[in-house]
Amino acid sequence: MSLRAYNIEDPSNDAEQPDALVDFTAMLRQQRNGGRQREYGGWFGCGSKMQPEPPDQGYYLEQYVLGVLDFSSQYGIDYSISYTAANIIGRPTKYPAYGDYPETYTMRTYGDWWLKAPSATREIQAQNMPKVDTHDYIVVYFEEFVVPTEVAIFETFNPGAVVRIWAYGITKNWTCLWEATDNDAKLGPGREARRFAPPIKKTTIITKTLRIDFNHSRLFYYTEIDAIMLCGRTVSRIHNLMGRQRLQHRQVASAPSTPTPPPLTSSSEEIGDGPISCKLRTLKFQPNCGQDGATKLHEFINNDLTQFLLENQVDETAEAPVPRLCLTDLPFEILLRILSYLDLKSLFLVGRVSRTFYDISIHPLLYGELSLKPYWHLASSELLCTLASRATMLRKLDLSWCGGMGNISPTEFKKFLTQRGDNLTHLRLSSCKFLNASCIETVGIVCDNLTELSLRNCATDPPLLNFSCLANLKNLERLDLFQTAFETELLLSMLESNRKLKHLNLAFCGVSVNMDDVVEHLATYNTQLITLDLWKAHFLTTRGLQFITKLHQLEELDLGWCLRESSLGDGLLKLLTNCPKLRKLFLSAVRGTTERDLMHIAALGKNLEQLDLMGMISLTHERVYDILVGCPKLQLLDLSFCDNVVDGEGFDELAEWARRFNVDIKSSRFHLARH
Repeated sequence: MSLRAYNIEDPSNDAEQPDALVDFTAMLRQQRNGGRQREYGGWFGCGSKMQPEPPDQGYYLEQYVLGVLDFSSQYGIDYSISYTAANIIGRPTKYPAYGDYPETYTMRTYGDWWLKAPSATREIQAQNMPKVDTHDYIVVYFEEFVVPTEVAIFETFNPGAVVRIWAYGITKNWTCLWEATDNDAKLGPGREARRFAPPIKKTTIITKTLRIDFNHSRLFYYTEIDAIMLCGRTVSRIHNLMGRQRLQHRQVASAPSTPTPPPLTSSSEEIGDGPISCKLRTLKFQPNCGQDGATKLHEFINNDLTQFLLENQVDETAEAPVPRLCLTDLPFEILLRILSYLDLKSLFLVGRVSRTFYDISIHPLLYGELSLKPYWHLASSELLCTLASRATMLRKLDLSWCGGMGNISPTEFKKFLTQRGDNLTHLRLSSCKFLNASCIETVGIVCDNLTELSLRNCATDPPLLNFSCLANLKNLERLDLFQTAFETELLLSMLESNRKLKHLNLAFCGVSVNMDDVVEHLATYNTQLITLDLWKAHFLTTRGLQFITKLHQLEELDLGWCLRESSLGDGLLKLLTNCPKLRKLFLSAVRGTTERDLMHIAALGKNLEQLDLMGMISLTHERVYDILVGCPKLQLLDLSFCDNVVDGEGFDELAEWARRFNVDIKSSRFHLARH
C-alpha cells in the first residue's frame, strides 16, 4: 500500500513511488461506506463499481450466447464441431435429454485423476487459492446489455461442475454474481440433465458478458454444457449511461485517497457492552480531547489504553498485572514467518494496520512466489508495477488467466520481466491473451534460469508465436504447450537445447507439427522424460511410437486420438517392455489396438494406475478381467464406447469387478465406483 494514501510521510518515498499506483485504501473506504450508492470491489470482494443511480429499466429479456470470447480448455479441436466451446452458442439443442452428446461443450478433464498423475504440478503461492478453486472457465457474450436477474446453465451430462458465475460490467470490472459454498461443493453431481439457475446477487450492473468457472473434482466423468441463458431487464439510453459510467470511473480513480476514520462517540449505546466499554464506564472515563477528539481518542485506544487499565485496577481480588505484550514485540523474523502464511490479499490488508506491519508486509522474502491466477479479475498493469517494487527476490510467477480484457499491456509485462525475470525458475502464462511475439522474445532473453514454462492455450490462430528465442533457454525441466500453435522447427530447436526436460505437454499442438519428427528428437536429446502428453497430436504414426519406446523413464504417456493406423505392430509391446515405470497410459480411440496388445497390457502393466481404453472395439470381458488381475495398482479404467463390454449383461459383471478389484470403471453410459 502507499503511505501517501494514508497521508503518512515516508522518508523513503522515492523507493516506494511505484507502490502508490494502486490505491487499495480507496477501495476499502468505498466498500465500507455502504450508505453510498457506489460499490468498490478490488481486493476486498467480488464486487465491481455499481451504477450511482438505478438505470432506466426496459423490458424483460431472455437471451442465449451469441459468441465465445475465451476458454481454458475444450475436448474437441477448433476445426471440428464435436465437444468444442462453440457448441455453447445459441439455444439448447439436447436439453432436457441426458447423455454424452458431441454437440455440447466439454472440457479436457474430470475428477481428481489429473491431480494424481505424475505430471501434476503444485500451485504457486497456494495460500491464495479459494476453498473451492477453479479448474476451467469459459467467457461468453450476448447480444443485448441487461441488468441480470437470472443466469441459467443447461447441463446435459454429469452436472455439478459450476462453482462461480461472473458478469463483466460497462465500467470494465468483474462482479461475482454467484459462488458455490463448501456445502455445495460436497454435494454429489446429479445423474440427469438440469437447468441450473442459482440465486444470483441483486445488482444494478449492466452487462452482456459472463464468465462461468468450473471445478471438476467431484465429477464422475466429463461434464457437458448445452447452452447458457442470461435473463434481465434491458436498459434504455445505454450509450449515455456507458459514457457517464466511464466519466465517473475516471473521477473516482483520480479522487484523493484520504481515508475517512470510523466514527467514534462516547455515548453508551455506540460504545457497546464489551469488557473495555464496561471498564471505561466503571472508571467514569471522560477524556477531554478538544477539536481533534476522534483522532486523539483513536490514538489513546491504540497506544495507551492497556497501560491505563492496568494502572486503574478496581477489582481488589484481581491477580497481579500481566506485563503488556504486543504482537510487534516479537522478533522481526518471527513476524515475517507469520506473514508468509497469508494470501496476497491479506498481505496488502496487513500493511494498513501500522507502519511496522507495512514495513514487514513489503519485505521481498514474502514475494519469492507470486500467483495472480486466483486474482485474474483484479490483475492489471498498475498492480504489476506495484509488485515489481516488492518482488526483488521473485523466483516463481503465475499470471495464468490474467489480462483477458486488456488490463495488462504487453509493454508493462515486458517491463516487469525485465526488472524481475532474471531469477525466475517457474513461469506460468496459461491463457494469457496479452502475449505477443515480443513478449515471448523477452521471456527467452531475460528468463534464462527457467526450469518450468507454461504457455497453455496462448495462441491457436496465426500468426504463430515466435518461439525461436526460447531456444536460449537451457535448463527447462517442464514445458507445457497445450493447445498452443507453433512450428515444428522452432520446437525441435527448443528440445535440442533443453536436454534436462522431464515433463512435456504437446496436446492439441496443431496440424502443422510433424509429431514423428518431434518424438525422434525426444528419443535423441530428451531421454530423461518422465511424462509426455500427445493427446490429439496429429501426424504421429507407428514410426513415431518406435521412438517413444526409447524413453525408458516414462511414467505417464497420453496417446489419445493419435495412431490412426489399423495396427500398432509391436510398438505397444516394446513400449511396455522398455518403460516398466509407466503409471498412466491413455490410449483413447487408438483403433489399431488389438486383442494381442491388450494381453501385453495385462502381462506387463504391473505399475499402471490409470488406463484409458475408450473406443476399443476389440475389447472383451475376458481381456478386461485379465487387465484387472494383471495390473494390481490400477485405480482408473475408462471403457467408454467399448460396446462389446458395456452392453447387456456385462454391466453387472463389471460392477462386481469394480468392487472386487477396487477400481473406478468409467463409461459414457454409467459409472462404477470402486467402493
